[in-house]
Amino acid sequence: MNQVKNDQIRQNVRSRYKEIALQGAEESNSCCSSESSCCGTANEVSSQLGYSTEELAAVPTGANLGLGCGNPQAIAELKPGEVVLDLGSGGGFDCFLASRQVGDTGYVIGVDMTPEMVSRARGNAVKGGFTNTDFRLGEIEHLPVADQTVDVIISNCVINLSPDKQQVFDEAFRVLRSGGRLAISDVVTTAELPTEIKNDLDVLYSGCVSGASSVEELKAMLKQSGFKDIVVEPKEESRAFIKDWVPGSKVEDYIVSAVIKAVRP
Repeated sequence: MNQVKNDQIRQNVRSRYKEIALQGAEESNSCCSSESSCCGTANEVSSQLGYSTEELAAVPTGANLGLGCGNPQAIAELKPGEVVLDLGSGGGFDCFLASRQVGDTGYVIGVDMTPEMVSRARGNAVKGGFTNTDFRLGEIEHLPVADQTVDVIISNCVINLSPDKQQVFDEAFRVLRSGGRLAISDVVTTAELPTEIKNDLDVLYSGCVSGASSVEELKAMLKQSGFKDIVVEPKEESRAFIKDWVPGSKVEDYIVSAVIKAVRP
């Protein structure tokens, strides 16, 4: 994929998430890709993804935008005192939940390439009184994070949006400490994407569909970056909510949500 197309993809994704950031949470009604109200409110969407009522009530209003395809908190096994990095932190939802788990001795960094999302997350942190979170503007292919300073990387349906996923995993490996781990929710392909889906950069790429990789592709990229103990576990039940992302497109025939885990030796 050439640099011009990569930049086009990034601009399309940035524009879409700028629009979402500038909406009220109650207006966004957004699954990872839907621009309609088919998916319900942000909290209803997140309940489908595995977030508890307690988790949904624990974050500032406006932090949960109903985005994602899973709950990385459920697989991250966060511990007090850990440093956590969220790739594509959006309004700060997962960062604030991680903040509660790592406590005052821990620290949570959120990175997002959309200035409006970073501003929204920072405002939510002030509103919620979160003092151990830091939201930084940057691309996940070029993380504004020092080498070997992070214990856990989480992400929720964001890496599929990158036009250079190998670089994302290389960067993740760089910033993790030895023994550090990935705990990611993302989408994977279960069948070859039709050409019309694969080439739709305006809606289906920025909507977490046409940028998805296969299980084997993800495993190969993680291995190339240097990770071990690699697990990519598709969730067949996720087709139930994915079908609402782009109604009538049958995207659920081609992608599912997956748990992705790996460790830096």
